[in-house]
Amino acid sequence: MPALLDAAPEQLNALGAVTDMLVSVERTIASLLAAHDGLLALGNRIALETAEEARTDESSPYLGHDGADLAVRAVAAEFGAALRMSDRTVQRRMADADLLVTLFPAVWRAQGAGDISPAHARVIVDVGMSLEGEAERDAYTAEILEHAAVESPNRLRRRARRIAERHQRRTIDERHRAARADRAVWVKDLDDGMAELGLRGPSALVHGAFDRLSSMAKAARDQISVSGEHAAVPTSATAAPEERIPDTEVAPDTRTLAQARSDLALDLLLTGAPFGHDDDDGRLAAIRGSVSITVPVLTLMGSTTTPAEIDGHAPIDADTARQLAGSAPGWDRVLTHPVTDAVLAVDRYRPSPDLKRLVRARDQRCRFPCCGLPARDCDLDHTRDHALGGDTSTDNLAALCRRHHVLKHHSPWHVENLGGGFHSWMSPTGRVYVDAPPEANAAPIPRDAAPPF
Repeated sequence: MPALLDAAPEQLNALGAVTDMLVSVERTIASLLAAHDGLLALGNRIALETAEEARTDESSPYLGHDGADLAVRAVAAEFGAALRMSDRTVQRRMADADLLVTLFPAVWRAQGAGDISPAHARVIVDVGMSLEGEAERDAYTAEILEHAAVESPNRLRRRARRIAERHQRRTIDERHRAARADRAVWVKDLDDGMAELGLRGPSALVHGAFDRLSSMAKAARDQISVSGEHAAVPTSATAAPEERIPDTEVAPDTRTLAQARSDLALDLLLTGAPFGHDDDDGRLAAIRGSVSITVPVLTLMGSTTTPAEIDGHAPIDADTARQLAGSAPGWDRVLTHPVTDAVLAVDRYRPSPDLKRLVRARDQRCRFPCCGLPARDCDLDHTRDHALGGDTSTDNLAALCRRHHVLKHHSPWHVENLGGGFHSWMSPTGRVYVDAPPEANAAPIPRDAAPPF
């Protein structure tokens, strides 16, 4: 096979030109993303300045509440609605951008000049956030930027940690005690009926748990078939002829190590007893996990392949849905129009408040633009305040998460019910965003189709 060096001079010149262009484009992208962070940080500062001025303004909607937080929420909601993004995501990005611009201005300027990539900047900021003083951060930044100019982000992280350690005011023990407050577990939905479980905790415990899972997974995976192997009973001059133990079979485990780790982790989490935290009565061990799923009845019958959904946002396969439905102690039955999919009514074998179920079945999630928090975790809000004559009906109720419920009542955001489950939101700058009710998870029956049962 000819080597690349055997290519014609014209091809090598073209490759050199493409490489130069690629470097130039990467520098431009880095510069634009730095400008993007600058705008987000500016929005964050505008919000904080607005909240500061509102402290003495008795007509301000922020007065009497956490003004700074509400103001930032309002600005994040403005940006999020305009960009068609979750305002929670925007607010996190605003905070990250403000940290970069305010605490690490030299890093922000280096990215703006195209000298480092956004990945380099993230590494530098992530590691440098443990430094408490401005002088320590500046010294760390000046030193690490020299290495960032010649190292890749993955190599830079180890060096950044070593440099940052030299500038720490507190010992690793003191910092670890504070960092333990950030331990958490979270779920991220993926495609094709899958999800990702994340866990953050003390390094020794997490690595120990992973090592235990690995050892258990290897033991389970390495089982082999013993079919055809025999065990003989020793004989003597007076013993009976050789006897054989009947053949036994153990199916080999064909899972990869990663697959076995995942299966064992879920098995332990769903069935294991938390001995380290439980009381003498074993009340924690008695708790069982539960999920809420929406299953089209035709999928249960095997007539369609429309996916079931967990809480209206994560699809699951039909076999799992049927197993869960078969073992469920009670169902919410959502009746939808066979042509339009519109929710008509809700009933349940074990009754609960009809109106709440109907609104949550219709809304499925928070009704603020771009918010995806499930309706089961939301408040049911009167769009027109009950104190002002708003009635308690499906036309005047909507699911709002606590964040956007507070935003509606204590910020310049306003909402109007347009009927049919549609809501019109007006932002502080006068922009209008219409939020439509989500489609029901159902498989419409064609008008000319024969009844499935």
